[in-house]
Amino acid sequence: MSDVAAIDNLVKKHQDLKREIAKIIIGQEKVIDEILISVFSGGHALLVGVPGLAKTLMVNTISQALGLDFKRIQFTPDLMPSDILGSEILDENRTFKFLKGPVFSNIILADEINRTPPKTQAALLEAMQEKSVTVAGHNYKLDKPYFVLATQNPIEQEGTYPLPEAQLDRFMFSILLEYPSYQEEIDVVKSTTSDHKPQINALFTAQEIVDFQQLVRRIPVADNVIEYAVSLVGKTRPNGDTAPDIIKEYIDWGAGPRASQNLILAAKTHAAVNGKYSPDIEDVKAVATGILRHRIIKNYKAEAEGYTEESIIDKIL
Repeated sequence: MSDVAAIDNLVKKHQDLKREIAKIIIGQEKVIDEILISVFSGGHALLVGVPGLAKTLMVNTISQALGLDFKRIQFTPDLMPSDILGSEILDENRTFKFLKGPVFSNIILADEINRTPPKTQAALLEAMQEKSVTVAGHNYKLDKPYFVLATQNPIEQEGTYPLPEAQLDRFMFSILLEYPSYQEEIDVVKSTTSDHKPQINALFTAQEIVDFQQLVRRIPVADNVIEYAVSLVGKTRPNGDTAPDIIKEYIDWGAGPRASQNLILAAKTHAAVNGKYSPDIEDVKAVATGILRHRIIKNYKAEAEGYTEESIIDKIL
């Protein structure tokens, strides 16, 4: 199949996938779009939202529709690295045998990742970056595709271990989950308080998703689009030559080169699922907020004057 035909096929399957997810998940279009862009780009996503907004249900539904294995890890202050990676045990023949932990799956929901100590966070983040884990000197490869969706509750910060910036940078997207609209909430209540249980059909195989990830990487990008993405990321750095006054005044640290890479990858995927064979500057703008949100650090003045990361990013787009 040619790449053009493969992109046409991806557009159709992406539309079918969204229809399948909509059987269970009402609304949250932008959130689902960004999660799917992460999956097809081969990245990971951080979902920030208050409890009860169907984060777990959403990831479970997406994994079923994608035909992938799904595991949920509830992060707690006493969780150890071996609880998520697995450990060696002595079997009945007195030989060591490795029992795989929940990290060995295609889609991992890392629930409340900021509730667990840094060594357990680091164990998961190694798996995210290297797509492999090392236990007792043995290296184990993880199955492809591999996607981590971590959640954080923005309200409670007491007794938590916030992810350091270097680890936040591993996430392609930071996705904000808002409350549903009035009508959406009515539809949610109607559908969840009846005995109607929709069936989710698996539309992909693991290999098809890996093929689509490779297809996305083959999509050509014009130099002016790459230059726009790199200059946009450069504008977020307060010490940079191109930083506008709003960045110098309200931002302590800007985004690194990983943001530029992710902007282009996500723009390619955004273009592909919308039927375009090459991304343009509009595709970069469409994904910029989710990619830059967690990579810029506001100063106290921005906090005091009520500036959000989103409002600052909007000013430089």
